Amino acid sequence: MFDSIEEIEQKFAAHGYITDRHLATTVYLAASLGKPLYLEGEPGVGKTEVAKVLAKSLDTELIRLQCYEGLDTNLALYEWNYLRQMLEIRLQEARGVEKESIGTNIFDQEFLLKRPLLQAIQPHGPQPPVLLIDEIDRSDDEFEAFLLEALSDFQITIPEVGTIKAEQPPFVVLTSNRTREMHDALKRRCLYHWIDYPTLEKELNIILTKVPKIQETLSTQVCKFMELLRQEDFYKRPGIAETIDWANALLSLGIDELDQEVIETTLSCILKYKQDQEKLTDDNLQKALAITKNFKGGPVVSAQGSIN
Repeated sequence: MFDSIEEIEQKFAAHGYITDRHLATTVYLAASLGKPLYLEGEPGVGKTEVAKVLAKSLDTELIRLQCYEGLDTNLALYEWNYLRQMLEIRLQEARGVEKESIGTNIFDQEFLLKRPLLQAIQPHGPQPPVLLIDEIDRSDDEFEAFLLEALSDFQITIPEVGTIKAEQPPFVVLTSNRTREMHDALKRRCLYHWIDYPTLEKELNIILTKVPKIQETLSTQVCKFMELLRQEDFYKRPGIAETIDWANALLSLGIDELDQEVIETTLSCILKYKQDQEKLTDDNLQKALAITKNFKGGPVVSAQGSIN
């Protein structure tokens, strides 16, 4: 799929995703070894985006399976289109088809509703697709156990049709926000990578890439302020997604520089829980703003500039 790690870095950058050597190496190895890629990290750090950019880089289809509690194999694999089957039987009766022959074709694949896993095994295009199994930690133990077999063999058995095996296995990306610990058996089948919050320098590059019209002074202040927020004990620390949303919001408001009023009126872009907003008191906000405005750029020590 890829000739080198450098090619992954270049292609990801061309599609607006700023990666690092560690992630690019893990993606390269997953592609070379034909193993699923398991991405874990806090919400909003860009795990799902990896799968999207990977599909663009490979010029192939992205198939997404969104996990949730209660997800069963029918919704993940396939279902029969019962309405079409009943209609076919009625049409055959109306056409005077012999009684013994009525309904003999209703389990052909044309009556099969393909769900994400079957779509990934039987793709439309010439290239194997990227299968994104998003937020696998939200599914239950039974579905996780089912995935163990599916990811090992890339084949499914439909009683009325038979066994369907992938001619070319899809590139599988699993993401987890770690709301629960996954079983070792699943992780053993994958290459694992933890995506952390970005460094200030990396986040600044992301903002300048995703929000190209923003002034560098404002983008630096935004990234520095977000770095300070992530050092606090919030229920939900803001991720890269919130940084991009905030930068776009400030740009649309015509803001050139952060001040206390601007932060207070746009705080809902970055802190999505009332208790988190209440934790950011006037005193803490003023300290964070002072550190942000005094920051001139360059490498930042993570322990430097705490607002407490």
